[in-house]
Amino acid sequence: MKIDILAFGAHPDDTELGCSGTLAKLVQKGKKVAVVDLTRGEMGSRGTPEIRMKEAANAAEVLGLSARDNLGLPDTELVNTREFQLPVIEKVRHYKPHICLISAPFDRHPDHGDASRLITDALYYSGLRKIETRGRDKKPQKPHRPAHVLHYMQDRPFEPDFIFDISETFHLKEKAITAFATQFNVKDPGDEPQTYVSNPEFYEVMKAKARHYGHLGGFTYGEPFKYAQKPVPLASFDIFDQTFPKR
Repeated sequence: MKIDILAFGAHPDDTELGCSGTLAKLVQKGKKVAVVDLTRGEMGSRGTPEIRMKEAANAAEVLGLSARDNLGLPDTELVNTREFQLPVIEKVRHYKPHICLISAPFDRHPDHGDASRLITDALYYSGLRKIETRGRDKKPQKPHRPAHVLHYMQDRPFEPDFIFDISETFHLKEKAITAFATQFNVKDPGDEPQTYVSNPEFYEVMKAKARHYGHLGGFTYGEPFKYAQKPVPLASFDIFDQTFPKR
């Protein structure tokens, strides 16, 4: 399967929080989009891995993803080793994306920064032919390296290189996030603890962040990104003809 955009997250729900408005808009534009979660989020304080897999599948349906995979790497133990790089490389060579969206380079949760370093290295190594991997058919895979790598913002802010307009798909971002009913906007925590992210106040901050970065970009709602391999390469000014920010 050839995918246009492949997004990686350390946990199920990372891409929903960080870039799901963008993913939904790209799907609406006719792009094939897939998500790969590194772990099942099994160390989370709420829910179970089985429940979170169902929530991830529901969110994928909301966004219109072409595929969603989980590598089953150990939550809270995302060390940057060849052992953990290889399953990432296998997915990149399988989907052959032109663009990859990956975790923030640093964040409140250590897994996010750890995942960023692991994925960044794996994306480079995926282009080396002497690193061998085999696909689902057990045949050797051909090298593939994405042309562009972008970091999406997570809990802690960074200075973005651009803001993507998600005004038309913010409602889908909200629906995808709330598909993780054990994790977000939990008004009654029940027998499980209320957490930093399950508190309804966190959900309100998420909405405020989308409005804030939308405002900075001249839109109603926006998602910020950092280009991993600066400077940003342009071959035309079409991108400027296609945007009409209100500033």
